[in-house]
Amino acid sequence: MELSVINIGNSKGIRLSKTILEKYSISEKIELILEKGYIILKPKAESRKGWDKAFKKMHENGDDQLLMNDIFEDENFEEWSK
Repeated sequence: MELSVINIGNSKGIRLSKTILEKYSISEKIELILEKGYIILKPKAESRKGWDKAFKKMHENGDDQLLMNDIFEDENFEEWSK
């Protein structure tokens, strides 16, 4: 695919079509990789995207309880106070 380099203010850039953006799930950010004479554009997934909704749903279903005690019987807190 051939793209034209266009002026964007004092910089240059390329435009990606809506089809490409949708096909590769590109929304806000991409990762630019320079490798042996190639420029690779890679979709950058937002880490933890949707976690807020998932946690809310877990809470509503009562699935947000600890699976094990957060303090163990043999835990020694004195060793951490030094």
